[in-house]
Amino acid sequence: MRQVTVLGSCGAFPEPGRACSGFAVDWDGFRLVLDLGYATLPRLLTHWPDSAMDAVVITHEHPDHCIDLHGLFRMRFYGDSGRPRLPLYCPPGVLERISGLEPDVDLHAVFDVHLLPGSYRVGPFDLTGLSLPHFVPNAGIRVQADGIALAYTGDTGPTPVLAELGRDADLFIVEATDRDGETSRPTRNLLTSTEAGHWAQRAGARRLMLTHFWPGNDRAAAVAAAQHEFDGDVLAAEEDLTVILGTPDR
Repeated sequence: MRQVTVLGSCGAFPEPGRACSGFAVDWDGFRLVLDLGYATLPRLLTHWPDSAMDAVVITHEHPDHCIDLHGLFRMRFYGDSGRPRLPLYCPPGVLERISGLEPDVDLHAVFDVHLLPGSYRVGPFDLTGLSLPHFVPNAGIRVQADGIALAYTGDTGPTPVLAELGRDADLFIVEATDRDGETSRPTRNLLTSTEAGHWAQRAGARRLMLTHFWPGNDRAAAVAAAQHEFDGDVLAAEEDLTVILGTPDR
């Protein structure tokens, strides 16, 4: 089975019953995690109760994208110490942020760290991290195998790099924060749902999933706004939603 499951869909902080940014990818048994924001680790362990995973990718150091990496570290360090180190792909700031929570223990005891942006071979995937504009260094992620691509922005402002990141992707997961006043800011570090649709269309993606919803926002309205710009299917990330990657004819 080739699929991606939403662990969390909120930006900044989780709404009741939800979690912040996180996705679990299962590609014929190879398990890849994309971001681990607030409240994502318990959801991940619900879907993968054996806690087995093959690699973790963190887009940037903001806690709504990385804080539950600390919980995963503690689970591995104190509970699963016999396992080999877990490959971790992330910008340098992620390790610095988590080290501040655990200054007396070397995170490299658990994680085999590979820095982003950059390109790597990860299990069945070609993984590429592209630098995208945000308040801190952020790497948009593209994983591709057997002609099928999954792309994820993390957090980003508008940039032509988004068209490259999501080029012909089967599923393009794009943040759609829709924070009040965002479009009038002199420096753009987040997207609107309309812009998410625009860049998915420019990329030629097959499907668009909106995520990183600002708490309290109308998600149906976000989907409708993106549909004005994007010709393909538009999904709203919802906790525990699973999307099959690829189709029999691709």
